[in-house]
Amino acid sequence: MRSRLLVFVLGLLFTASQTLADSPPPTKPESVGLSSERLLRLKSVIQAEIDANRMPGAVVMIARRGKLAYSETLGFLDRDKGLPLRPDSIFRIMSMTKPLTAVMTMMLVEEGKLQLADPVAKYLPAFAAMNVLVTDKDGNVTTEPAKKPITIQDLLRHTAGFDYAEISVYPQIKAAYQEAGLYDPNGTPYDLRNVTPEQEVAGLAKAPLIAQPGSNWHYGVAYDVLGRVLETVTGKRLGALLEERLFRPLRMTDTGFSVPANQWSRIAEPLPIDPMTGKANIPVLDVKAVPANDAGGAGAVSTAADYMRFCLMLLNGGSLDGTRYLSPTTIRLMTSDQLGSRTTLPAAPGDFLMGAEGYGFGLGFMIRKGPGLAPVPGSEGEYLWGGAYGTFFWIDPKEQMAVVIMAQTPGAIRASFRRFKQMVAQAIVD
Repeated sequence: MRSRLLVFVLGLLFTASQTLADSPPPTKPESVGLSSERLLRLKSVIQAEIDANRMPGAVVMIARRGKLAYSETLGFLDRDKGLPLRPDSIFRIMSMTKPLTAVMTMMLVEEGKLQLADPVAKYLPAFAAMNVLVTDKDGNVTTEPAKKPITIQDLLRHTAGFDYAEISVYPQIKAAYQEAGLYDPNGTPYDLRNVTPEQEVAGLAKAPLIAQPGSNWHYGVAYDVLGRVLETVTGKRLGALLEERLFRPLRMTDTGFSVPANQWSRIAEPLPIDPMTGKANIPVLDVKAVPANDAGGAGAVSTAADYMRFCLMLLNGGSLDGTRYLSPTTIRLMTSDQLGSRTTLPAAPGDFLMGAEGYGFGLGFMIRKGPGLAPVPGSEGEYLWGGAYGTFFWIDPKEQMAVVIMAQTPGAIRASFRRFKQMVAQAIVD
């Protein structure tokens, strides 16, 4: 019995060390201008939330000046079962899938296989003649033809006019998406795993847009459409394409669109009760089964160590460990505000993510436009995004810092946890 237990424990340790081996070598926080004492505040704040049963647990990684300066694992993998969270726990990253899809898109742009100004209909003809919802002065909603085509750039910056039925204010969108099998009001939110790529394209092309292409920032299923474009361009399933071109070269060994059976014990679970409402938490994606399609906007799983490697590649100007994925010029384009004077109704990117002013949107990320306005510290030019289940990352080129916070905290409470950004910033002393 003891020998079997020893083998099991050693197996866990080996798995964790394998996963973390690809992270930057650990260093003292002080060697990169961070305060160990002040980082204890971050730990105590997160632990207090865990103790109050407001979050199950979190894995936090902070890299600065090319070195991993902080790695902390707190709380539970599954609180109901009393299982502790592990450094190599696997999280449903939801919309943190979008930056992965964005980077893959820009890799293909660099190779000349598509261009940002290309109409989406060039690759998916079903989107050639879209209709757009319009509301007259009396409040009547009708449709009109789109005045311009949706472009690849529109998909990347969320100006295509697509919506999410789960958060839409338009009953016409909810009805159209539901009719197409893309939305179940009684099912798991944002779950398109049982829809084939062909069904998804046909359904979205038939549904109306909520704004004229290029006119308005509105968060929606644009990246799912972008994933279908990448599959058409390359002839490969999105997950296979990302595995070949991004995950395997970056040694993101636990990132994909499902979790193999022998790793199910590492999947982090949310609390059963939503601490904000006192009711049952929303159902989350079943990532144990291989999906019918790889959702470029919300379908991936990953670990803190894996996603940190992705962040370090971006922070390093598009390369890591001697392999170049993107040109620094492309990174600069992606991390520049792409919205300009376009409207951001009903909510701007910062409001949407964490109730914060001062942010625009680039090609895959929310972009800090200046040091002021936002209620959390940050540098002009930092870029960031999060996931609906509580994962969050940001990259600050000025501070030479990347931060990954992995948690499974679905519901409205996740926005308050993104304020942990303040607790990281206060630890910067040099």
